[in-house]
Amino acid sequence: MRIATWNVNSINARLPTVLQWFEEAAPDVACLQEIKCVDEKFPREAFERLGYNVETHGQKSYNGVALLSKSPMEDVRKGLPGADGAGADGEADDHARYIEALISGPRPVRVGGLYLPNGNPVGTAKFTYKLDWMARLNAHARALLAFEEPLVLCGDYNVIPEPEDADKPEGWLDDALFQPESRGAFRALKNLGLTDAYMQMNGAPGGYTFWDYQAGAWPRNHGIRIDHHLLSAQAADRLTGVEICRDVRGWEKPSDHVPVVVTLDL
Repeated sequence: MRIATWNVNSINARLPTVLQWFEEAAPDVACLQEIKCVDEKFPREAFERLGYNVETHGQKSYNGVALLSKSPMEDVRKGLPGADGAGADGEADDHARYIEALISGPRPVRVGGLYLPNGNPVGTAKFTYKLDWMARLNAHARALLAFEEPLVLCGDYNVIPEPEDADKPEGWLDDALFQPESRGAFRALKNLGLTDAYMQMNGAPGGYTFWDYQAGAWPRNHGIRIDHHLLSAQAADRLTGVEICRDVRGWEKPSDHVPVVVTLDL
């Protein structure tokens, strides 16, 4: 089973590029982030024609996540538990940032797709919201791990785990993505028993998944690794490959992120 994550930075604005990649790569499951549309505006039929079942958790103009699978999906969850009073302004968290389903198959796998808050500027309610969201994700991951089943939590984590995950780490010292608290919360997730798929299969510096649109970041390879797959032990034991589809960043009208695909022998 090939499971992809991709922050598409507006599904409707980049639909031809996204569909081209799906037609070529044909992942079995895909988690999309920043679809930036309500559920009714998601181009469902285009993906159904490619053989995908589609679940979305959308939001107008911002955020939004989708889960696509060639196999049937069960036990679908939209939204991370603990949303009451968890927003950046202290109100209920109505951001569409999490979607999850049990993917049917000879050996079912539970997949959660997430778009973790950016958190900038540091020192504001937005950074507090980021850390609180990560704490809620930690609690939910702990509950899911109790099922002792293959589990994949993938998406745009908006966290640079280590200095080696940035071409110019010194340029990110004041950014929420590289703060000790953000990195510590990411480590706390792994300490639950989750495995960073890229680090297990490769781990080499330079496995970037994001290049900013500004200042020639792409041609200069000033990238960062912020799109991750975290796997339960039952999934990590079956991991056979990780592919960062970096060439997609050079396509016409690209997202600033690229697809990342893991392969599990299920």
